[in-house]
Amino acid sequence: MKNLLIFATVAALFLGSCRENKTETKEVIREVHVETTEKTPPSEGAFERAAKKVDDKVNEKIDKTIDEMD
Repeated sequence: MKNLLIFATVAALFLGSCRENKTETKEVIREVHVETTEKTPPSEGAFERAAKKVDDKVNEKIDKTIDEMD
């Protein structure tokens, strides 16, 4: 009888601890529209910045060659 009681207790512990605890979560997404009065230019990427630097260097070389021709 004592063994049966110990077995029932252990079985109850195993069955009780194996249950999944489901927690329900909800995601709330809110869209907020922001109006600005100033128009900001779009940000430049790396290629645009590099292209501007190259253009400046090329323009300087062209100006030097034109000055040498005169």
